[in-house]
Amino acid sequence: MSEPAVRKISSGVKSAARTVELLEYLADRHDQPTRVRDVSVALDMPRSSAHALLRTLIAQGWVRCDESGTLYSIGIRALLVGTSYLDTDPYLPSITPFLDELRGVWDETFHLGRLDGCDVVYLATRESRQYQRTTNRVGRRLPAHTTALGKVLLAERVGAERDAHIPAELVALTPRTVTDRVALEEALEIARIRGYATDDEENTTGVRCFAVPLRHCRPAQDAISVSVPIARLTPDREADLVEALCAVGDKVSRVLRPVANGDKWFAQ
Repeated sequence: MSEPAVRKISSGVKSAARTVELLEYLADRHDQPTRVRDVSVALDMPRSSAHALLRTLIAQGWVRCDESGTLYSIGIRALLVGTSYLDTDPYLPSITPFLDELRGVWDETFHLGRLDGCDVVYLATRESRQYQRTTNRVGRRLPAHTTALGKVLLAERVGAERDAHIPAELVALTPRTVTDRVALEEALEIARIRGYATDDEENTTGVRCFAVPLRHCRPAQDAISVSVPIARLTPDREADLVEALCAVGDKVSRVLRPVANGDKWFAQ
């Protein structure tokens, strides 16, 4: 497993910044515990400082360690804070019923994602009954340029506003991930014109995704998508799913626009 990228915080109290960087590093590793030396290298901090910070966070429940005391992973307090974010989101309760409706009609996997920096964060998922995932996608963070969700939200932006959400180096998650900036810009222009974006095994091998923006605020911060194994995706099925997504996206946007009018929920 490749090491997750650590998002460096450029300003603020150094100890607080280091704490946030450490928690994000552990969260990005999912079910892969890490050792002190790995934390030290990833965060570019002395090993003794990394160990002291880990022990402090263990005492507070933000980090946990195994019986040997050498392997560390994210703790239960992070779950409580993440759940609080979802519980207090003003839009999520209105959007998830539409995901339930889509899954009920089409029996595919549908997602709600939000743009955060250069990433997309998954806020809700409704899994297809045709197969079972072993991990929960909610809370997962992926580079925006690798997903249909991210690309359709990038397509809503232009110039410097778009550049702020695209890293200098486009990492590849699969052999099909777009890593050339010119090719990415072409894909975003296509998405902007037709109103939806795709990723063709760019995020997960064997899966194709389609996404539409939710325009209850401008530029759109949220999007919904459908993920379909390519083994059972036909041209007719693709056209029907995209049409259904576009219809629901328009409906959600109309329902939420009065709520979001003048909203300052999203950071500028």
